[in-house]
Amino acid sequence: MKFGMNLLLWTGELSEAMLPVLESLKEIGFDGVELPVFNTDLNYHEWGQRLDDIGLERTAVTVRGEEDNPISGDTAVRSRGVEATKRALDCCQAVGATHLVGPYHSALGVFSGQGPTSSEWSCGVDSMRQVAEHAGQVNVVLAVECLNRFETYLLNTHADSARFVKEVDHSHCRMMYDTFHANIEEKNIAEAIRGCADVCAHVHISENDRSTPGQGNVNWSENFDTLHEVGYDGWMVVEAFGLALPELAAATKIWRRMYESEEQLSRDALAFMKAETAKRWSV
Repeated sequence: MKFGMNLLLWTGELSEAMLPVLESLKEIGFDGVELPVFNTDLNYHEWGQRLDDIGLERTAVTVRGEEDNPISGDTAVRSRGVEATKRALDCCQAVGATHLVGPYHSALGVFSGQGPTSSEWSCGVDSMRQVAEHAGQVNVVLAVECLNRFETYLLNTHADSARFVKEVDHSHCRMMYDTFHANIEEKNIAEAIRGCADVCAHVHISENDRSTPGQGNVNWSENFDTLHEVGYDGWMVVEAFGLALPELAAATKIWRRMYESEEQLSRDALAFMKAETAKRWSV
C-alpha cells in the first residue's frame, strides 16, 4: 500500500510556496502527493526533479468544465475536452505521475436537469477512448472518478464508473473509488467495492464532511474490510478540502474550517490510514 495526500487542501497549482508543505508531508511519512494539474503551462519536468529530491512519489488530478465538456453536443467543445485532458497527461508524464484521477469524463458543476442521455454517454465513452490512447502512449493510468449527484450527472455511482471504463475498453483506462461519494450515493458500500474491484486503480480516503478521515460518519470498517477482501493494494490518497482556495471552496461547498490545521489533518489522516490497514493487511 502507498499513502498519499491530495494538495488541493492547500493549493490549485504548484509553486515555491508549496515547498515547505511538501517537505513536511515527507517528514510526516507520506509516500507521495496528488498534484493538481489545472495549469498545464508549468515546468512539470522541473517539479518532478524537485519531488524526486524530496522523496515523494506522485499521482495527479484534473477536471473539465463547461467550455471543454467531453459530453457536450458540440463537437468543438468535446474536442477541447479531449485535448485538455491529453495535455494534463503530458504534464503527468513530465512530472512522473503514475495516475491521473478526477471527473474529467464530463463538466464539473454543469447540469442538464436530467440524467445522462444515451448520446451523452456515447460521447463520453468516445472522448475517453481518445484520451486513453494518449494515456497509453505516455504510460499514465487513467482513474476515472464518479461524483455525487450534486456535483455531476454522468457518473454518480461506482457501478456507473465500472460500466463506463469497460465500454472504453482500454488497458490504461481504469476507475477510482472514493469514500465521500460512496457515503452519499451507494446503498451498500461492500457491494459497491466488490462490483468495481476488477477495474479499480486508485482510492480516495475522504470523510463525510471533507475534513479529517476517521473523525466523521463514514463507515470506515466496512470500507477497509472490503478493500482488503478484494485484494486492493494501490494508492490510498487523503482528499480533504478547506478554505485555502475560494474557487474550490465554492465548488465543494466548504464554508467553515473543520480542522485545527492542514498539518494536523495530514498527520491524523496518515496515522488513521496506517492503523486501519495494519489491522487487515499485516502479514
